[in-house]
Amino acid sequence: MLYVIATPIGNLNDITLRALEALKSADVIAAEDTRHSGNLLRHFEIRKPLLSYHEHNEAMRADQLAERLAAGENVALITDAGMPGLSDPGARLIRKCIERDLPYTIVPGVSAILTALVGSGISMEQFCFRGFLPVKSGQRERELRTAAEREETSIFFESPYRILKTLAVCAERMPDRQLCVARELTKKFEEFRRGTAAELLAHYETHPAKGEITVVISGRE
Repeated sequence: MLYVIATPIGNLNDITLRALEALKSADVIAAEDTRHSGNLLRHFEIRKPLLSYHEHNEAMRADQLAERLAAGENVALITDAGMPGLSDPGARLIRKCIERDLPYTIVPGVSAILTALVGSGISMEQFCFRGFLPVKSGQRERELRTAAEREETSIFFESPYRILKTLAVCAERMPDRQLCVARELTKKFEEFRRGTAAELLAHYETHPAKGEITVVISGRE
């Protein structure tokens, strides 16, 4: 069985009992960063063999892990934080299991996407998650122009090093729209800061953003 396991996005207490059981039952744990995941496993006193599984070796590892699953082993798949496959490696191995009719199950848990959306107070009826905003400015602007025309709430991951550029584009393209910058979710300095793009831009120009960021943008009326 392949166990696709969501891991905490900050607070280790957010891990589920089912996730711990699945990790303990695994013959091998495939992790995005074995050093990072090693800290998680040591915290919960789980001692299992670790294999790296990241964007640079995903194709090779998916084949290897599929063979181990076919041989009857239990494999746990985790990323540094959150659910494998959502802006993280994992989808290739799941598709491999589907193609080869190998058993798999999803072990859900905390999600930065849903945590940011609910905490934003912005409409949750319909939303569109678009992953990380593009690094290149032209592509980022096109993505945000599309968000400005979307009736659904838009959700993006963003780097603290680019959040000012993103907010500047939003201030130009959607000046009256409500946004929320959700930062350091579930951690000690968790923050949900709401306002127009211009208001948020003014704040972060004088208070540089740190940590992992999720941006929530209200839809067009």
